[in-house]
Amino acid sequence: MTQRDWIEKDFYRELGVASDASADEIKKAYRKLARELHPDANPGDTKTEARFKAVSEAYGVLSDEKKRREYDETRALFAGGAFSGGYGAGSGGFPGGFGTGAGGQNFDLGDLFARAGSPGASGAAGLGDLLGGLFGGRAGATRAGAARAQRGADVESELRISFEDAVRGAEVQIRLTSPGRCERCGGTGARPGSTPRACPTCNGVGLVSRSQGAFAFSEPCQDCRGTGRLIDDPCPECGGAGVSTRTRTLTVRVPAGVDDGQKVRLAGQGEPGRGGAPAGDLYVTVHVTPHRLFGRSARNADDLTIKVPVTFPELVMGTTVTVPTLDGTVSLKVPPGSASGRTLRVRGRGVHRRSGKTGDLLVTLEVAVPTKLDRAASDALQAYADATKGFDPRADLFGGR
Repeated sequence: MTQRDWIEKDFYRELGVASDASADEIKKAYRKLARELHPDANPGDTKTEARFKAVSEAYGVLSDEKKRREYDETRALFAGGAFSGGYGAGSGGFPGGFGTGAGGQNFDLGDLFARAGSPGASGAAGLGDLLGGLFGGRAGATRAGAARAQRGADVESELRISFEDAVRGAEVQIRLTSPGRCERCGGTGARPGSTPRACPTCNGVGLVSRSQGAFAFSEPCQDCRGTGRLIDDPCPECGGAGVSTRTRTLTVRVPAGVDDGQKVRLAGQGEPGRGGAPAGDLYVTVHVTPHRLFGRSARNADDLTIKVPVTFPELVMGTTVTVPTLDGTVSLKVPPGSASGRTLRVRGRGVHRRSGKTGDLLVTLEVAVPTKLDRAASDALQAYADATKGFDPRADLFGGR
């Protein structure tokens, strides 16, 4: 994702929240949309799938405090039209932006944003490259190496795990096909045994300056394509790029209690950087397969839920039932006079966090009504009905009358 994407996409509108929404409001809005738009709930619906991806992309930025700050700063600078029109002679600032200037020169915003760096790098550094390049000032001088040293792009992938692995945590291997540092040349781009040399045109800086009227502009050197290096004997594997597409097997450590739609970050496993800059990160979106019996509590994701059927006599007279858990069974005492729908708590049978925090198992009792009765059961039930005629369960509906 580039800074141009940040300017063109309104992530707040994507999630349906205000620009000053709190982190909890953003998380709540995302979870609601993720449940509604998840591909498992809308199989074969390509439009819903695309919307799900857009919502996930928005949450990936707004849920990260640093990325959200950089996103807000970038949109505040550019979204108001500061660089959207033309800059003519005599203008006192940039009310119309850059189009055909006083010197008749056209400027391509796509080129400017490409030079501004990716959102994964420092937002301030990216804007410094852009503004320094426009005015040839100190900001451009201090960031002269930006064209040749650029952090690698972040990479996204997806992973599906079982409900049990989501609760307990797991280490899962994934195969990822993406651009990576060329193993044959070590990322230098030169044939093994040779080394790149500094570009004589830009003296290894990667940028050249030119004058346009009253302004001085810096732009990537065309001879070395902004890398500051020339490769006389390119690597046969990557053709001098230092990057090749390869398939890797990575181990993803999924923490206990991960929610469906959450992302796991693998630092430095994204695309390799340019000119010795660090690689980007890999973000793995985790999808959790629903369980046949268990669920997660909406109030506390560390608590597991299960519905257990019981008979009417068991509710009235009380009993002890055997309840399944993810790691065995437990005996649960049902108090006499329990109502259908009552929830009982089994301590310590929920999510076990690495921090030591442990969730519970919430058992909801549901009365099971037989669909057929034999003669003896029907007679016994009728006798019970005759013996309890004085009990009216609907008396409160009519004010006790």
